[in-house]
Amino acid sequence: MNVDAVTRELMSTTRGTLLVSEPMSSHTSFRIGGPADVFFVPSDEEDIRVALRSCSQHGVPVTVIGGGTNLLVSDLGIEGLVLRIEGCLAQVTVQGNYITAGAGAPLCRVASVAAEHSLTGLEFAVGIPGTVAGAVAMNSAAHGRSMSDVVSSVRVLRLDGTEVVLQANECEFGEKTSAFQRGELIILEVILRLSAGDQEEIRRLRDRYARDRRAKQPLNYPSAGCVFRNPAGGGAGRYIDQAGCKGLRVGDAEVSRLHANFIVNLGCATASDVTQLIEQVQKLVIDKVGVRLEPEIRFIGR
Repeated sequence: MNVDAVTRELMSTTRGTLLVSEPMSSHTSFRIGGPADVFFVPSDEEDIRVALRSCSQHGVPVTVIGGGTNLLVSDLGIEGLVLRIEGCLAQVTVQGNYITAGAGAPLCRVASVAAEHSLTGLEFAVGIPGTVAGAVAMNSAAHGRSMSDVVSSVRVLRLDGTEVVLQANECEFGEKTSAFQRGELIILEVILRLSAGDQEEIRRLRDRYARDRRAKQPLNYPSAGCVFRNPAGGGAGRYIDQAGCKGLRVGDAEVSRLHANFIVNLGCATASDVTQLIEQVQKLVIDKVGVRLEPEIRFIGR
């Protein structure tokens, strides 16, 4: 692995932003994470292709992130190159009932554009942080709806530089999962299929969902959103609450007292703190409720 060679090549051949030994705590919603060997925000799709070729040539691993939500990054950082899509590929266009969004477009902005054009189907996304690509990769969901309900197609780049368009039925969508989580495909662009709606009704629904989110989620502390997948038969938060885990704490990582499926960073939490707390919650829920919880957040890094 020759990180220095990749760094030199990207500095001389791309227009993006390149940072060395960049703390990932500055780029995740958890505000947790050690340094990335190289942190790269491309300016366009060609920068992405150049970065992939260089990393392949020099044996440098690539980790792709969007807005840094739903991630827990190791305290030891990330080996190789971190390619952050948020900050580029952010164009959003509307044609009829279809919205075409670049991978780096914030999901909340895409939802707002839909509302402005009286397009319904994306109201559930109000307040969900991160990029549209991250939301598609995670098949983000709320209020009984998910991204898989509105995705028409996804244009992606394979790690070997070839490009392909996947239709919705090829994306392997499941509950909070998709084919994009394997790290073999980089989302470049998403086409969403929505329906014509009443703008006032869309506004009322968005406002209701936003109020609900503010009332039920600990938005005043850094977090990665819901930590555990909902098991069959009920919400993970309900089982965590039943096991008496609200307020459980390791270091500055705490199970939210407002929403039990959130772990919040009270100030200086480490990835180790969060990992230990996750394990404690899993054990308590198994012992007291008899339910096995599986993490939904993505663990990356050394």
